[in-house]
Amino acid sequence: MKIDSHQHFWHYNTEEYGWMGGNMNVIKKDFLPNDLSIELNKIGFDGSIAVQSRQKLEETNWLIQLAEKYDIIKGVVGWVDLLSPSLKDQLEKYSEHPKFIGVRHVIHDEPDNDFILRNDFLKGISLLNEFNLVYDILVFPIHLGNTIKFVSDFPDQVFVLDHIAKPYIKDKKISPWKEQLEALATFPNIYCKISGMVTENNWDSWGKEDFYPYLDAVFEAFGTDRTMIGSDWPVCRVAGAYKEIMEIVIEYISKFSLKEQNNILGLNAIKAYKIKL
Repeated sequence: MKIDSHQHFWHYNTEEYGWMGGNMNVIKKDFLPNDLSIELNKIGFDGSIAVQSRQKLEETNWLIQLAEKYDIIKGVVGWVDLLSPSLKDQLEKYSEHPKFIGVRHVIHDEPDNDFILRNDFLKGISLLNEFNLVYDILVFPIHLGNTIKFVSDFPDQVFVLDHIAKPYIKDKKISPWKEQLEALATFPNIYCKISGMVTENNWDSWGKEDFYPYLDAVFEAFGTDRTMIGSDWPVCRVAGAYKEIMEIVIEYISKFSLKEQNNILGLNAIKAYKIKL
């Protein structure tokens, strides 16, 4: 089974999606499961993992409702209030849904660069393993030092690093991102999503070879057993079409064995998130 490990849905409005700048008009509209199904069919993929894009419980409720209705949604990485005294109640409620597989908080938008090490945040993370939930880590390279400390505190919690931590591809800068990625990968309980790369490059003038040094670094660090392909659709549309974006990784891994390709294209996501097929 081939799974896009990272995509979003939304009903567009300016209030909740104000982060979309003037150069992002191509994604300022609704994107829903029927739209994604068309894109998945173009590359022979079976489904996806829907990831939160709004930090509110209504987002999680909505994504779960979509997942119950559309079979292409194999799992939901939602949002819960990890700082809330009622967090356990939230986790108990959502964990009743078999497609609720993980949680994410938008760390890189927090004004405090040390947010990921806050005691109240760590307390919230400590509850996830009890409910067999994965935590998706969304950070910039400046947060990687703290992320290494963070992951080291939770050896039994499964983590997935989103968007290869958004290296500075546009500037062709690879260090210290590469070295910190290698340090992070020494923890066996963390996986890496190969996603979100195109939006870190020049949107209208990139070539596939621009990403090869970063892909080399990811596979050197995480190998083929802890990496998974993701589109970051529809955000990726600011830089190219879905098929075009996904083929960057699909073509790159064509040199790997069929078993390794199958792992990256779906089986690792199924394993990491314990997706029920």
